[in-house]
Amino acid sequence: MPASTPTGPGRRSAWCSTVGVWSGPSQRPSLDEVNLVAYASDGYSLRNTGRPAADRNEEVAALATEAVAAGCRAGVTVAVAFGDPVDGDVPVSQVADLAAALWEAGATELNLGDTIGAAVPSMVGDRIAAVREAAPDLSVRCHFHNTRNNGFANVMAALDAGVDAIDSSIGGYGGSPFSPGAGGNVATEDLVWMLERMGRDTGMDLRGLMATSVWLAEHLGDGQPRSMLPRVGPFP
Repeated sequence: MPASTPTGPGRRSAWCSTVGVWSGPSQRPSLDEVNLVAYASDGYSLRNTGRPAADRNEEVAALATEAVAAGCRAGVTVAVAFGDPVDGDVPVSQVADLAAALWEAGATELNLGDTIGAAVPSMVGDRIAAVREAAPDLSVRCHFHNTRNNGFANVMAALDAGVDAIDSSIGGYGGSPFSPGAGGNVATEDLVWMLERMGRDTGMDLRGLMATSVWLAEHLGDGQPRSMLPRVGPFP
């Protein structure tokens, strides 16, 4: 099972309690994957963690190294990889340099996070290509918030660029308190319907996803999900 791992003061004790400590080769950690968060620029890192991106990213790289040494896969999400609500546009070279450093530290997957919904399709292909060049063996995932309604177009650009995985959220929920107005991720049920309609087998139960989305919206007091499919139904 994967788990998110805290960083900052006391991170080592938290890390030890998360992964488990063992003294011999017959004992294995209880997790097979950890997921960490790095930052492509300072502005959002300072808002979200109170620390400069360089300090945070150095610590994340060290944790990735520890995770791999402990027999775990280490995935790293790079927040604000397409744009920062404080600093503005983030250069592709900045993302590529961070990808190379994380790869050298042992990270097994890099997740390009469009945290505030600033990406457009042309940027997606450019960043995936830059990461592939900087870190050839690194698996690449994309994480698109649909703040400005570009999320699904960005998914298509990522698929065309050969991305390995895409994040999504039931009902399109999500956001960030440090980026006012930031929308949720692309909705899982809308994404699955689109991919299945294109002839891509997702292995997902679309009706079950729709029902879960409605259930979640009711429990959150929204009345109906933010996603479209539970409102209009699938076609055909």
